[in-house]
Order: sequence, then structure tokens, then C-alpha cells
Amino acid sequence: MAEISHIRNIAIVAHVDHGKTTLVDKMLRQGGVFRKNQSVAERVMDSNDLEREKGITILAKNTSIHWRDIKINIVDTPGHADFSGEVERILKMVNGVLLLVDAFEGAMPQTRFVLQKALELNHKIIVVVNKIDRPDARPEEAALEVLDLLEELHASEEQLNCPILYCSARGGYAALDFHEPGENLDPLFETILRYIPPPVAYPERPLQMLVSSVDYNDYVGRIGIGRIDCGQITAGQEVSVVNFEDPDSSYLGKISGLFTIDGLKRIPIDKAEAGDIACFSGVENIYIGDTVCQADAPQPLPFVKVGEPTVEMTFSVNDSPFAGTEGEYVTSRQLRDRLYRELLSDLSLKVYDTDTTDAFRVLGRGEMHLSILIENMRREGYEFSVSPPKVLFKNIDGKIYEPVEIFHVDVPQQYFRHVMEKMGERKGMMTEMSPGDTRTRAKFIIPSRGLFGYRNEFLTDTRGEGIMGSRFLEYQEFKGKIKKRSGGSLVAWETGAAVTYGLFNAQERGALFIEPGEKVYEGMIVGQTPKNEDINVNVCKKKQVSNMRASGSDEAMRLVPAKKMSLEQCLEFLADDELLEVTPKSLRLRKQILKRDQRLKIASREK
Repeated sequence: MAEISHIRNIAIVAHVDHGKTTLVDKMLRQGGVFRKNQSVAERVMDSNDLEREKGITILAKNTSIHWRDIKINIVDTPGHADFSGEVERILKMVNGVLLLVDAFEGAMPQTRFVLQKALELNHKIIVVVNKIDRPDARPEEAALEVLDLLEELHASEEQLNCPILYCSARGGYAALDFHEPGENLDPLFETILRYIPPPVAYPERPLQMLVSSVDYNDYVGRIGIGRIDCGQITAGQEVSVVNFEDPDSSYLGKISGLFTIDGLKRIPIDKAEAGDIACFSGVENIYIGDTVCQADAPQPLPFVKVGEPTVEMTFSVNDSPFAGTEGEYVTSRQLRDRLYRELLSDLSLKVYDTDTTDAFRVLGRGEMHLSILIENMRREGYEFSVSPPKVLFKNIDGKIYEPVEIFHVDVPQQYFRHVMEKMGERKGMMTEMSPGDTRTRAKFIIPSRGLFGYRNEFLTDTRGEGIMGSRFLEYQEFKGKIKKRSGGSLVAWETGAAVTYGLFNAQERGALFIEPGEKVYEGMIVGQTPKNEDINVNVCKKKQVSNMRASGSDEAMRLVPAKKMSLEQCLEFLADDELLEVTPKSLRLRKQILKRDQRLKIASREK
């Protein structure tokens, strides 16, 4: 066993929007990856289009810098709880963690989750209190919250004595004392070299490399990424690939290309040694969790067990009257291939066939997790329909159990009563409350299904000033029925193009989702009504033409602007008998059963 002293492997973890990717930007710049005059986009690690649009990190990514002859491999991880599977698997590659905490928000739900996973692997922790330049920053309290959290999670004495730095990722500086802000990130780099241990490896043993991430390239195919625990790997080497869960299924492969990560680039190399993080191509069927071994010594390494999914949706072939008019990939075979291909890189996702060949059960860690998959697929040209998200129940000793979450809120005092009302309606139970001078913090235990569709209501109730976050807690006994939404749907009863006259009459019944000229079909949802029942409307109805002039007929018909909803808002809106039609160009809400008379027959039978 030997310490590889010229390498440090770290991951940056935090709750969503606490500044991880911005900090990595500044570390890369001050680590010499970019030229001084080089123009670089903000959040350069968020290379995915969706990540840039939403302002969140979705996929864990590797980079590296060189500081005083030491190579620091850095992994930027997602902060949203729905992508926690990315964090879980990536922690096997590193020896230490930079735990980033917002100087105002303090320790949030995902902070606890990622910290617990790091402590389970006995990683060293460096606490970095970020955004100390905020006007409302409270860095001392935020640091104390993290220390309390460490004690609550039963951290070792060494982990409790972790270094605490205060920094501004946007400003590009860090310091050991927030009263004396630094000029650069040198204190952070020095702390990493001093406190994070170098990787311990066995260079004399046969090759063992655990694959923690898989990428894809059109030219070389699948690319495995992982840390070398034992021996060394060379380009052109014949290897054995084996999985810890199924050690008898080993097979031989050949490393055609070998790369090291230097800054934002992959540099071809001939050899990589124990302790380093490397990438390789040539092994066609490589999966996350596989171990690449010496050909004559297939010895798998254990891999982290990723948490179970809690939410499911049904993806099915689009069968609406407009099916096939906007998408490139529309068949069940194409849909199935794409869903099963996603399993290769997403360990948190599960896909199952159903009794029919046209529908597939897709299980994930939350609404956001599945909505990102849907958005990626529609951008790739897929056309399909999805059902409303539903939680996964468990039957334990004859009783029904459901997933519950810890839900944190931080809202202005004057809006807290609105949050309390909504929590009561959604079976939420308050466990903690900390009133402040102007804001109130509270913690609730609430069923996962109680949070479906609540995000937009929360932002409306708090005038956009509220902060919320949640994390999965455990399965508890079924809490009872929760009313999903107030109001019903305005449903089109005729196929055609919407006209101003028809929409003008329909808008008296509720808020519209469509504008004049948009094509609709029977059973398509064109708006929302405050009544607790669906209303059929004819938005294609034209004004009868006559030679009689009536008083007021020349007045222009004024339409209220249509409410345009995002993908997440559409999923939150869906009732149990509705579907979302997803195409590269459109998002259409519709009833599962399009014909009005068939829906009425089913409703009468249920009564």
C-alpha cells in the first residue's frame, strides 16, 4: 500500500443553488486552466443545455487543476435531491469533500443528505461557507448549523474538527476568518493540500479500476470513468470486466483509448497509475459499478448501493389525432430503446415493460428527475405521452406505507400562515419552527405526494420570496387521501382550429391555455376552471354570419392572454384521468379517453 502524494481527489457537494459550479469556475481560472485574457462562459461545467437554462447541475462532471505540482481532481455534483444518485456513486471516486453552504440559507435538506453519504465513506470534510458578500449573510450561524449537523450525524472527532473557510465564489476569494476577506482562493487550495489525504492505492497489485461514471462519444462509443485502486492501466491492454453483484458474468475487453482529465479536456495518454482518475474507451458494454481488472485476475470491487426510486410515471406511445406530425421517433420500439439506454448512465432510474407493448413504467427519485428525462427526449426528437406522477407504495405486514419527506421552508413572516394552511391540506406535520425578526423557518414531515404540484403554489403564496427544500426521509403508514388540485379542466369537444369567437365564450368558464389559430382535438384540455368538475367547451365555434346588424356587434372581442405552462407545471396540473402529450414542438394536455360520450359512460358506471 502506498500514498500517491502528487494527487488529491475531491468532490464539491451542496444544496441546490449554493454556488458549487461558480466556485469550480474560479478554481479553474485561478488554477491556470484558462488564459488571463480567455473569454469563458459562466458556469462552464454546466455544459448541458438544460443545465444552463434551469441554472442547476444535473450530471456530475470531472475536471482537474494543478497547484504547486499537485494534481487536484475535482468532481462537480448536482445539488437537487432528485439527482442524489449522481452524488452517491461519485463519492466512491474521491477521498474528501468540500461541503458548500450558503451564508444566508445555512444547512438545507440536501446538505444533510450529501454530508451523511460522505461520512458513511469516512471522507474528510472541508466546510466552505459561501456567499459571505451577501447583504443578509450570517456566516457564523451557517457554520454553527453545519457543526450541529455533523454532531447529529455522529461524525468522528476528526471530522468534527474539520477546517471552516469563508468565501465568495462569485468574487473569487476565500479566507479562514470572514472578518478578513481574502484576495484569492489560495487559502482554499492550501487547505485542500493540507487536509485532504492523498489517495491510498496498491501499485504492485493486479489492475482494479471501479467505473463510477459512463460517458458516450459518437466516434469512440462508450467511455468509462473511474479511479484506479490497484496496479496500472495502459492503452491497448486486454482487461477483464466484472461486476460485484454478479462476479460470474465477467468478460474480456480491450482498452483502445486511454485519457487523463486535464482542466476541461481529455488528454490521450499511454498509461495511468494507481490513485488517479482516468477515462478509457473500447469496452463496448461497460456499466457504472463494473470493475476493470487484469485479464487473468478478475476481482470486483464493491459499489455503493443507490437509494430506491420513490415516484413512477407511465411513458406510452402517443395515440392522439396529431400523433406522428411533429416527432421523429414515434414507435414503441424507439421509445423502449431510448428508455433502456438511459439506464446505462442513470443508476437512480428504473424502467419496466408493462402488459402492453406500447407503455413502459419509469421509476425515478422525484418529479424533477423524470421531467429532465422527458425534456431531453423531446429535444432529441421523441414523441410520446406520459401519465401523472405517482408515488410508489409498499405493503408491509398488510399495511400500506408511503414515502415521506422532510420539508424545510424559510419565508417572510407575513406569508407563513399561507404555508401552514397548505401544509395542513397536504397532510404535513410541523416538527420545528424558528421565528426570526423578519422571516420564519420551519420544518415539516409530509408525504411525497403532498408536494406534487406545490412548488408553484409556494412561490405564489410567498410572492417569490420563500425558500423551500426537501429530502426523502423514510416510508411511513399511509396518511390518507390528499386532494391533488382545486378546479377542473376545460375540455375541447370538437377537432379543428381555435377561433377568437369560441375562445371568447370559453374564457368565461376559466383560464385558457391556448390562443387563436392553435389546432385542437376532441378531448384536448384547453384551460382550467375553478369548478370541481370538467366542462366541455367548443373553442372552434365561429360566429354566425347574417345581414342583420346588432347593437355592439362591431366591438372587438378582447381575450385574456393565454396561460403558457412549462413542462413541470404541466406535470403538476395533471389529474389521474389525464395525460401529457409530449412532442419536440408542443406540450398538450389531454384526457386519457378522448371521446366525451365514453367518458360519461365510465363516470356513470363509477357512480
